[in-house]
Amino acid sequence: MGDTTKLIRDVGRLFLSPPHLAGSEIDYLRNAVESNWIAPLGPHVDAFEQELSLATGAPHAVALSSGTAALHLALVALGIGRGDEVACSSLTFAASANAIVYSGARPFFVDCDDSWLIDPALLDEAIHERRRQGARARAVVAVDLYGRCCDYEAIQQVCARHEVALIQDAAESLGATYRGAPAGSQAPLAALSFNGNKIITTSGGGALVGADEGQVEHARKLATQAREPAPHYEHREIGFNYRLSNLLASVGRAQLATLPERVEARRHINARYRELLGDAPGVDFMPTATDGDSNCWLTCLTIDPALFGCDREAVRLALEEEDIESRPVWKPMHLQPVFAGAPAFGGRVSEALFERGLCLPSGSGMADADLDRVVATFLAAGAS
Repeated sequence: MGDTTKLIRDVGRLFLSPPHLAGSEIDYLRNAVESNWIAPLGPHVDAFEQELSLATGAPHAVALSSGTAALHLALVALGIGRGDEVACSSLTFAASANAIVYSGARPFFVDCDDSWLIDPALLDEAIHERRRQGARARAVVAVDLYGRCCDYEAIQQVCARHEVALIQDAAESLGATYRGAPAGSQAPLAALSFNGNKIITTSGGGALVGADEGQVEHARKLATQAREPAPHYEHREIGFNYRLSNLLASVGRAQLATLPERVEARRHINARYRELLGDAPGVDFMPTATDGDSNCWLTCLTIDPALFGCDREAVRLALEEEDIESRPVWKPMHLQPVFAGAPAFGGRVSEALFERGLCLPSGSGMADADLDRVVATFLAAGAS
């Protein structure tokens, strides 16, 4: 009864990035159920993987239980393990770094530049310094933040110079582009997420996409408990239970078919926020890309309290009073207690963004009236 009451109270709440159903999900689900393909794997999984390859430009794809699983498998497939170190964007969600720990490797964190994305020059210095100190730096997890791709041309050059592997964390950037190419094709392996708050969702799910068939197929094998091709259960390496179910893949197919419309809606929301809040004193938006197009998964900005009249937290609480969900930008990994003691390079840029940054409701189903409600509450907080 308590849960039901909560659902009733939440009907009017404006969420940060709720699922946006296409309307055809029930047809895909019905097909999966009526065909009796409800267990992991099945024709919808196969079709979803093919459609993800088309959407990302990556020739190979394996559908998985989460984006975190995709990152973990990418590292394992590349041979990253105990004794290795992996550079990671500091301004990111914990999953980017957690997957490094799952593999047995150790993360070290690199600050962002003014783009809010990992700083390629600082990354170069960090890998060099870790190597100079005797650490075995072997890979980079570059995180596409809030829908915008990293500067992969510069990052690829750094990785080539140091002979380290590059993994693209594209959990937030599906539908974005970098230099004309769709997000997910900028590194040999890229992780996607279809969590409930992403631009498309399978409720819970993810995928690993890549250009190297051998690496992706190895990940596919690892995701099914690393079973060998034998009539009995034969295992020569440790595997994982990471595959996506056919039911969830059917939902993903319906969602993926609407990806262009979802991206267009979020870009419209971002543009309208910029129009209505762009002249507010002390308000600055995440910079727009000059080397591609963001999918505008979340619209994020910073607030200078000396100019605006109140700080980020006061605005967040004002929005919450009106039943509007917002949240601070990611707390940098080098500030997280669980990673205390991990090497970190830079930090001031991401620390300042965390102190002043706010993510606004950006769901693709938002109406202009919803957005106007956010803006009015936001501006009233600064004026009070």
